[in-house]
Amino acid sequence: MLQVMESVTVEDLINDENFNINDYEGYIYMTSFLDANKIYIGKKNFFHNTNVKLGKKELANLPTARGKKPTKKKVTKESDWKTYYGSAQEVKDLLKVTPKDRVIRSVLHICKTKKELTYYECKYLFQYGVLEPESKYINDNILGKFFRKDFI
Repeated sequence: MLQVMESVTVEDLINDENFNINDYEGYIYMTSFLDANKIYIGKKNFFHNTNVKLGKKELANLPTARGKKPTKKKVTKESDWKTYYGSAQEVKDLLKVTPKDRVIRSVLHICKTKKELTYYECKYLFQYGVLEPESKYINDNILGKFFRKDFI
């Protein structure tokens, strides 16, 4: 049986009234599938930017200036962090067959910047040895530079 070491879960963050996602960029998480004895480590941003097409009224209200007129604007939206488990196909497949009460989403680290988010994701991936042969981790690469297949 798999043991979970971390004590803060994503649900704890959601229910913590003192936690403000606007103060942070995102978090490093560990998704543990207790029945399958598998773990996935990743990062998740609290917000993401999307390009939205400008409407007719917005286009009409633009000041007249030289050059090409913008047709889109950037909009920041809250991500799906509250319901996110991971992006790997094996994670998605395991979620289909594993009851939600047998999956634990632990928070390893909360980060204030994008660089910090990437750094700590790499740190934990290397620290836990996710690419090593015979490991229980689902991750198959780190930063798209280090691959599990290179260590087998």
